[in-house]
Amino acid sequence: MGHTPTTARGRATRARILDSAADLIQRRGVAAVTLDDVERAAGVGRSQLYHYFDDRDDLVRAVVHCTVDKVLATQEPLLLEADSMAGIDRWFDAIVANGTRQDAVGGCAIGSLASQLSDRDDLTRQAFVDAFERWEAPLIAGLRRMQESGELRLDVDVTELADLTMAAIQGGLLLAHVRRTPDQLRLALRGARAALEDALTPPP
Repeated sequence: MGHTPTTARGRATRARILDSAADLIQRRGVAAVTLDDVERAAGVGRSQLYHYFDDRDDLVRAVVHCTVDKVLATQEPLLLEADSMAGIDRWFDAIVANGTRQDAVGGCAIGSLASQLSDRDDLTRQAFVDAFERWEAPLIAGLRRMQESGELRLDVDVTELADLTMAAIQGGLLLAHVRRTPDQLRLALRGARAALEDALTPPP
């Protein structure tokens, strides 16, 4: 791991390097981005870059963690309220709305990085395992609260239901990205919602 800055100036420089690298990687893909590109974009020299990051792999892993933090920061407020069908619907609506704002071309920032980097090495792959576990954790907690309240059947495996939901989101975002239409995301979420409805406790 590179040097962790202790001053405001150092933190700002490291953040600028990270933001520049993340932007370049999002636009060009990991393979097409060099350290020279990052240095030019961030306005730093090689010695500064190596002061904060051990090497290119260390920088790329830092981009992964930074991207995960940003994605989850926007998701978590709604996910923390995903303990009812109404709360889950609000979360799904926000995912579609975000895709629509991006003209359905952005896809999932975490999923895009995972497709490029998950086979790179075990350390990087584990970063994505941790990312999706962090993403799922509040949903699993919400589904368990639904079980406790009697809204969700007790025989339902909430981890499997959360996995299915995340798979629908990732698949829907990928199709929306490829086909340039959020309709693909809406269809995928409709399928996830149907599975969630099927797990509800039947009315008396």
